[in-house]
Amino acid sequence: MKRLGLAFAAAVMVSACWVNTAEDIRPASSEHTVTAAVEDKGSLVRQPVLVELFTSEGCSSCPPADRQLALLENEQPVAGAEIITLAFHVDYWNRLGWTDKYSSPQFSERQNSYVQRMGLDSSYTPQMVVDGQLEFVGSDANKANSTIAKAAAVRKARVSLKASAESVELLIDDLDRHEDATVYLAVAEDGLVTDVKSGENGGRKLPHISVVRRFDVLGRIDKAASSFKASAEVVMEPGWKVENLKYVVFVQEDVTGKVVGVAKSQVNAARK
Repeated sequence: MKRLGLAFAAAVMVSACWVNTAEDIRPASSEHTVTAAVEDKGSLVRQPVLVELFTSEGCSSCPPADRQLALLENEQPVAGAEIITLAFHVDYWNRLGWTDKYSSPQFSERQNSYVQRMGLDSSYTPQMVVDGQLEFVGSDANKANSTIAKAAAVRKARVSLKASAESVELLIDDLDRHEDATVYLAVAEDGLVTDVKSGENGGRKLPHISVVRRFDVLGRIDKAASSFKASAEVVMEPGWKVENLKYVVFVQEDVTGKVVGVAKSQVNAARK
């Protein structure tokens, strides 16, 4: 597989059917396969829903939202929904007494794109966004549950992943009518704890889940395409705990921000 920058391999779009890439996708060793739509114990198909939280260790209002995100991921409290979470740590709090080591201007810019799309006055934390369409204060559990339930009623494309600690391969198909869209890959880490020394949360130990460590574009899907196939080589960075990592792949319309397909794979399940 060819590399894009440090971490990701080439992707290719297809219309209506699979086509071969320049280098055929080969099964990775110790791989783990998941599909976006899964069945729960009651045999009900659970629709995957993407929940993004824009947060910061420098914000005293954020820890309750961080806990809410963990509850959504771990407890899966909404019937009919497979809740897939990502925590984007923004960097604009860093000048106010504490530098969040998980923050990035890239994540602040992603949040700003929602501000523009949704006609908001400004960015804020903690902000939760569901399937790229609806936003609210991230600590509002009732709003989160009702919004996720609404999102789960909307059918999405099928996203299939084959993942190992070294790579991820994906096929997106069964796409309904959609606009031009981008395919994203997020590498996220669970089980992180920070001993905050200063700022609004000074003296507190803050646990984190689904912290985005890397966020890249895998490719683009034009509105005439019905499927997409790609592979990505993942290079682990120092300090990442592989057993706590997961890959989240999602398809998002460029103009509307609507998420039309999403799936995740735990890396530890695929580790040698």
